[in-house]
Amino acid sequence: MKKLNPEKLTVEFSSGVTMTEPVIGRKYTLTHSDITADLFLIVGLQFAFEKVNAMRDEVLAEWKMADGFPFLYVYVYIDGEFGPAVTAVRDAVFRRELPLALEAIRYGDRKFFAVHSALDNAPIWIHFDSTNPLYDKFEYWGTPGDYK
Repeated sequence: MKKLNPEKLTVEFSSGVTMTEPVIGRKYTLTHSDITADLFLIVGLQFAFEKVNAMRDEVLAEWKMADGFPFLYVYVYIDGEFGPAVTAVRDAVFRRELPLALEAIRYGDRKFFAVHSALDNAPIWIHFDSTNPLYDKFEYWGTPGDYK
């Protein structure tokens, strides 16, 4: 796993969120530059779809509740616009890069986690979205504390 270089991470807080609030409904849009390897994290009440490119290689995450307990729901779009032949490659790339993406979210929103420290123990559930049942998965990926 590549380690996060904090100097390569830019964090932006959209209208309606602060560095510490809200919890439920707090959404993360993580994009990157293939050229510079910079990461861009937008924290808001809505996903920053205007930052998403045609490759659809963003990571989307949001805080949700299930049975009274918070969890971080993460969504990645595996299929892409290039057809089923590329699905396996995209799946492998997302799986390789997701630990870095989760570390970027945890680090980029560290003041939020300092105030809501119990969320470091909340489960992370990742939806690998694909029309191919071999790749359409919903998996547990630890807790935000695992990515400090």
